[in-house]
Amino acid sequence: MPSSPLDTVHALVDLARKKGADAAEAVLFESTSLSASCRLGKVEDIERSEGRDLGLRVFAGGRQAVVSSTDFLPETLEALAERVVAMANAAPPDPYCGLAEAGLIARTFPELDLDDGSDISADALSTRAKEAEDAALAIQGVTNSSGAGASFGRGSVYLATSAGFAGSYQGTTHSVSASVLAGEGTGMERDYDFSSARHLADLEAAAEIGKRAGEKTVRRLGARKVKSQAVPIIYDPRVSNSLLGHFAGAISGSAVARGTSFLQNKLGTEVFAKGISIIDDPLRPRGMRSKPFDGEGVATTRQALVEDGTLKTWLLDISTAKQLGLQTTGHASRGTGAPPAPGPTNLYMEPGALSPEELIADIDEGLYVTEMIGMGVNGVTGDYSRGASGFWIEKGKLTYPVSEITVAGNLKEMFAHLTPASDLDFRYGTNAPTLRIEGMTVAGN
Repeated sequence: MPSSPLDTVHALVDLARKKGADAAEAVLFESTSLSASCRLGKVEDIERSEGRDLGLRVFAGGRQAVVSSTDFLPETLEALAERVVAMANAAPPDPYCGLAEAGLIARTFPELDLDDGSDISADALSTRAKEAEDAALAIQGVTNSSGAGASFGRGSVYLATSAGFAGSYQGTTHSVSASVLAGEGTGMERDYDFSSARHLADLEAAAEIGKRAGEKTVRRLGARKVKSQAVPIIYDPRVSNSLLGHFAGAISGSAVARGTSFLQNKLGTEVFAKGISIIDDPLRPRGMRSKPFDGEGVATTRQALVEDGTLKTWLLDISTAKQLGLQTTGHASRGTGAPPAPGPTNLYMEPGALSPEELIADIDEGLYVTEMIGMGVNGVTGDYSRGASGFWIEKGKLTYPVSEITVAGNLKEMFAHLTPASDLDFRYGTNAPTLRIEGMTVAGN
């Protein structure tokens, strides 16, 4: 057996070539995770998992095939290589498949500080989860708990291709969460909060997470419905990043190449208001989705996807770039059982000049959204309709909670009439500040 994971993927690529592949690439994922959950002061679960998953993609005569395995025995890997080459020879031709050329592959790997070197015990995680829940239950008005949890994980990626690429990276992830209920009977409400970080030192205190979860839950008591009307809508940062998710889907090379994106003819045009910039930065130190190379071994770079409101680029991997007559942007993401596909990394919208309070101050009536429900978005037309809850705005202030409503519009119009606040905070893989959108429809009573 090879002596290291990187040796394993190298050996598998060489084996595939010996079995008749014109080219090949192999990827190996290793992961360990440990989590603890508690409810009402008692530990409910301690879970630990370890995994190794290997994927092999080969090319033969303008065709490709992919196989995966969790069995690393030499005889299994030899059979795997032989089988996938036979599969490729039987597959339909794919004029767009292939490896990254030598000029595109990463040669140096920046240090992104993704692994803090820690090794957390189950007891430490249980204590953290209990601290979060205790803080939530201490908030006046909280009546029950859905539970709290804490987790730790470490993952590693190893990739080698017959075009000369070989690289690896690893990272840690820490998280803590709490979810509680307030009220009684049919008037009960639930809410939550959580924090995640690459380094334990960057994780928010468990007691603070629990306190915020409890406060958010109590604020939702006494929710009302509102009449249907068109008003400005404010998206809390907890949900504003979902709009960036819809944007990322629309500029994915896969959607553009298939003709299923509402932005497919908008490259180089103004799709957001002037001053709006959206960045994808895979090289952000300690970023939740940072990586020194993409799923095809292409060097990753910080890129402005939108600059001063203008759409500058698609998210492309090798295949979609060929289909569109362009060059990959280094956005290939992958697992082990399928070819790569383009996707964002650390995606964020740059903040604006106004504070959230200033953004709301001139709204006579409007909606402040804190939670979204459902996925009613048409990627072809941009039509948008999602369930929501939050708080009603009157004369520039948040007043009473509202629920059982739907917000609707079209993403093309929403993007064009969007204003960001100044409160960008990097808490997730995709981040946006508080956002204000004009002219949307609230469907209620």
